[in-house]
Amino acid sequence: MMSTRWCRKLTISSALASVALLAAACGNSPDAAAPTPPPPPATPAKPAAEAQPPVAPGVPTANLEKLSRGDFNRVAAELALPLFWTEDTNKNGALDAGELAVYWGLVPGASLAEYVGKDGFTPKAVAAFDAIVAQAKGAPAGGDPKEAARRAAVRKELAQGRITLVSTDLRNASDEEKLFVAHVTRAAEMIERLYAKQEGTLDLAKKLAPGDTASKSLFFRNQGPKCEAPLTQADPACSALPTDAAPKGKLSGLYPEELLAKPTFCDDLKKDKKLSDPFTVVVFETPAKRTIKAAPYHEIWKADVEGIAGELRAAASSLGQKEPALRAYLEAAATAFVTDEWWPADEAWAKMDAKNSKYYLRVAADEVYHEPCSTKALYHVSFGLINQGSLKWQSKLDPLKTEMEKALADLAGPPYKAREVSFKLPDFADIALNAGDSRPPHGATIGQSLPNFGPVANEGRGRTVAMTNFYTDPDSIEALKGTTESLFCKDTMAKYTTDREPQLMSTVLHEAAHNLGPAHQYKANGKDDREAFGGPLASTLEELKAQTSALYFTDWLVAKKEITPEQAEKAHVRDVVWGFGHISRGMYDGEHHPRNYSQLAAIQLGWLMKNGAVSWKAGETAANGTDKGCFSIALDKFPAATKSLMTEVAQIKGRGDKARAEKLVKEFVDVTGDKKKVLDVITERVLRAPKPSFVYSIRTN
Repeated sequence: MMSTRWCRKLTISSALASVALLAAACGNSPDAAAPTPPPPPATPAKPAAEAQPPVAPGVPTANLEKLSRGDFNRVAAELALPLFWTEDTNKNGALDAGELAVYWGLVPGASLAEYVGKDGFTPKAVAAFDAIVAQAKGAPAGGDPKEAARRAAVRKELAQGRITLVSTDLRNASDEEKLFVAHVTRAAEMIERLYAKQEGTLDLAKKLAPGDTASKSLFFRNQGPKCEAPLTQADPACSALPTDAAPKGKLSGLYPEELLAKPTFCDDLKKDKKLSDPFTVVVFETPAKRTIKAAPYHEIWKADVEGIAGELRAAASSLGQKEPALRAYLEAAATAFVTDEWWPADEAWAKMDAKNSKYYLRVAADEVYHEPCSTKALYHVSFGLINQGSLKWQSKLDPLKTEMEKALADLAGPPYKAREVSFKLPDFADIALNAGDSRPPHGATIGQSLPNFGPVANEGRGRTVAMTNFYTDPDSIEALKGTTESLFCKDTMAKYTTDREPQLMSTVLHEAAHNLGPAHQYKANGKDDREAFGGPLASTLEELKAQTSALYFTDWLVAKKEITPEQAEKAHVRDVVWGFGHISRGMYDGEHHPRNYSQLAAIQLGWLMKNGAVSWKAGETAANGTDKGCFSIALDKFPAATKSLMTEVAQIKGRGDKARAEKLVKEFVDVTGDKKKVLDVITERVLRAPKPSFVYSIRTN
């Protein structure tokens, strides 16, 4: 996702190159659109194997000295090689030319054509494979003990993630659509750069140590130098940058550093409407005048947003007369980038759906979770193809939206009143590319309801999407099953399923619930949720409301005879497993910023255990036959327990009751003793398997 230049004017031939190859080929074109060329990435020394004389081209099968597919992918990441062995299709234990993929972002301009020719692997591929085999035999130790410790910590950080490829084949798309994809990809690269400015990490890439490929890979994966994985996030030695170059405090390009260091700064920020505007940067009036003001994004990052706008307009133009709804959104989004008036773009986006476009695209500043004050909207791109499977759930739930709103209103009680709701139920999308704030180091967003601000959000006319192609690869399915067997007792494991449908239903209900009940813009006592609770706690509560709604509405749908009790039970089991995964990440990041999903998962599990729906059986062996102690779910007690939690959360949000919210956190998140031991067991067993770290490949030739 590091930026490469892109041709604004392209002649499309019948053999249109791949997106990555086009990016490389257009690198020096005078027509390239980037108004501010990105700084050159830190270039590590090439592996020794690349310095060897070329070998004969066309090698059909790589000699990896029995290196496993998993180790190949792990070591390739350590060497900052954008290579992925997809699967051993013919079960021969060797890497064949048709089994190699090259993914987007780690190495600008990288393409499959560099590694696989018409007759097999190229000399560059063979050299890379030799380097991977050599690295697998043992990484060289650094001379300086501190530097050696840092590099060991970096490798430990990388090992907690498992490169997981999301591959999209658009070779049968029209030339116009391929050019559209090229422009969207270029916009995504520019979004990556702009997001780095928001995070305060852009210039830090220049400080990577030459030849330190593992740190380069970490910087790409984490979109910055800091370690994010649970076992290394608190390790002072773990950083992509050498010790003397690593930042010490909070990183952000959205606030003055000296103000962000003040403990009360984020609380003070919410008291000023102008300073807390989500599409502004807080800056000093002048270097000499230390009073602060809010400056719009489009003024602070003028060249960046104009470049992105140009790519979006070019993407719209490339479609010709096709995809009118998508073209309207692209044009509106382009204008929004250069004005920060996002409401027209939100209107155009909300008009898109599974019936009028085959593509899914959101390019905007939206979520606020991953910034120090949880207040400023962060730039991202999510791009993919619409999956028509969403129509089934839309037809099932659309007639029930008003009843669902009333159900939550009844649980919330006064002063909240049921309102008219007109949001769209989730579309399903197979994501082809995530960039910026949509690309976390581990895992992926599997559902989203947007926008968060403005009339479309306030009036319940937002659009929601469930991402359907994550965690569906064989590696992820096998790893999750193994983790689950280590945590569940045999009776509960018998209810577990690898079927996607229960988790998909939960995602649909979660995202729908963001549009129901007291949401972000609802005001209690004249205060919206961020004013009432503060940004981080407000984010946790909103996600807790949505996920608890998923649990509650599952049983509600059984009562409506829309799903069977068996379907509900499978969904509940998968939802508990989902919670285990988030609990394992820890309740806070390395800067003690709340992890919203982790905290909601801990609250849910604690509440379910308190109400007898989940129990820890210390003396029983887990379903894997090895681990002592396991969880058992009493599914007959689930409906009452989830309804009581839904009531609690709805009333907290409906009344703006911060003290009651903080009590939940104290009781179930900031725990000690036996409660903490339970969370520690979950963490230890889940972290045995590396987390998926998703990368993306789009083929257009």
